[in-house]
Amino acid sequence: MNPVLIDEAALRADLDNYVEPNLGRTLGAVKAVREVVIGDGQVRVRLALGFPCADYRPVLEAALAEHLRKSLGSTPLVLELGAEILSHAVQRTLRPLPNVKNVVAVASGKGGVGKSTTAVNLALAWSAQGARVGLLDADVYGPSQPLMTGLAGAKPTSPDGKHLEPLRAHGIEVMSIGFMVDAEQPMAWRGPMATQALTQLIGDTRWGELDYLVVDMPPGTGDIQLTLAQRVPVSGAVIVTTPQDIALLDARKGLKMFEKVEVPVLGVVENMSVHVCSSCGHVEHLFGSGGGARMAAQYGVELLGELPLDIRIREDADGGRPTVVAEPDGPRARAYFDMARRTAARLATLNRDYSRAFPKITVEAT
Repeated sequence: MNPVLIDEAALRADLDNYVEPNLGRTLGAVKAVREVVIGDGQVRVRLALGFPCADYRPVLEAALAEHLRKSLGSTPLVLELGAEILSHAVQRTLRPLPNVKNVVAVASGKGGVGKSTTAVNLALAWSAQGARVGLLDADVYGPSQPLMTGLAGAKPTSPDGKHLEPLRAHGIEVMSIGFMVDAEQPMAWRGPMATQALTQLIGDTRWGELDYLVVDMPPGTGDIQLTLAQRVPVSGAVIVTTPQDIALLDARKGLKMFEKVEVPVLGVVENMSVHVCSSCGHVEHLFGSGGGARMAAQYGVELLGELPLDIRIREDADGGRPTVVAEPDGPRARAYFDMARRTAARLATLNRDYSRAFPKITVEAT
């Protein structure tokens, strides 16, 4: 039996024209194709995507094999998939944080929409997909992350007396004002004091080499939130809402706030989107449906995910093992993984930060 001859030029052209669904761009446009090797009865393709993708290979390999069917014939496709996570631009008046490639703010226009649960599962999903991730709890008045990460009662150390070492949980670095104060102590701080404490917390923490630092923002769109958005070098923001109109009204304010300070909004996450009865399987939209999609369409941003309303998500977070960690192969975790992949892919399409590539110039008197 004669081997099938493959037109390498045609194969590469077809490969470059494949539109990766998370990025919404062709592999050629994002320069993802690193190597194509034809031989030994197979075609081996090596790709590098700009977002964490550890478990994405089987899905993408099947989709590429279908897309390349005419070029491949009966020759099997073997895909090698890796991630190349780059730094992206921040506000023009700010410089990126040392050691941190990208800061991603997770915000909501109001409390009670599941922002903190979304933030911690986003961070953990990126970590599970191979990224180096940190999580900053920026909610001074109601820090949730010490409990959600299983670090309640833990205290950070400061070996040099100037910088704090972040705590670690489930593979990510974590810092919160909740580590500094008693859990029952009310934080009776005015806005400027709270803002100063948070900017100091993010700047004085000795973060490791991170691909992403997820900032769980305080709820609302007041002075604290606006000042943080102006002082923290952010590559992109995620807006969390629930489907009902009253939540969407406030979520729109959050989106406009980030636009005002020139922070790109990566998209909208609709939390508590649908409830599936654990007894009978009945599907019900308790808070309405389609609100997040309508908001995303209105403002020209992505709908990054529609997350379920499920008591087990709440139980996982309260138990210090969020759903992505507690049940990584379950359908609830899958919704978070899909949302995380879309979010990172959206960030990967933004302008890069080139400031790190230039040497620092100092002038000395001689």
